[in-house]
Amino acid sequence: MLPEQNGCLAAAGAFSPDERAAVYRAIETRRDVRDEFLPEPLPEDLVARLLAAAHQAPSVGFMQPWNFVLVRRDETREKVWQAFRCANDEAAEMFSGERQAKYRSLKLEGIRKAPLSICVTCDRTRGGAVVLGRTHNPQMDLYSTVCAVQNLWLAARAEGVGVGWVSIFHEREIKAILGIPEHIEIVAWLCLGFVDKLYQEPELAAKGWRQRLPLEDLVFEEGWGVR
Repeated sequence: MLPEQNGCLAAAGAFSPDERAAVYRAIETRRDVRDEFLPEPLPEDLVARLLAAAHQAPSVGFMQPWNFVLVRRDETREKVWQAFRCANDEAAEMFSGERQAKYRSLKLEGIRKAPLSICVTCDRTRGGAVVLGRTHNPQMDLYSTVCAVQNLWLAARAEGVGVGWVSIFHEREIKAILGIPEHIEIVAWLCLGFVDKLYQEPELAAKGWRQRLPLEDLVFEEGWGVR
């Protein structure tokens, strides 16, 4: 049995209207930044706050499977950019015609322009072979790590820091560059830096790649497809 929780609980309640508005504003105005980074380095205390926010994320079985590899050196970021460039060329060939031309027109320069990159990883062995809550869904540790990414992203928005999530690379190449052990999985490469402007809507929507789906088309009641 778990130990008694007497004295461990605190009062819960809704935030004030201003606090709620701030939370929703961070959610609604968060953007995936690709090219708008300013060169100014992020202060260490700010980076610490963002990492602390990420570390506050929920995790299955409280296993906290994440690690954060901070990358600032130009030579390291250039190696990663070269790996991204090769994978990006491969990705472009998966589209054709006008779609390929639009893909190639998108600016994806965060790796080079952002003063800080963070490689977010998941250690799927942390917590042992049997983890509370992961017994029947082995992907829960990966989902937990994604929660850490979202925490960091929303905190960054509140701090005026832009974040871009890079996912176009071969994992083995990034592992080799950073010396990441084989059993560790890379969940996200995040580019971080101050920004003075953000798109009013997601960039891919603004540039005509894809539009946001209507929420009412995505919500069912009591069963799939039931409205």
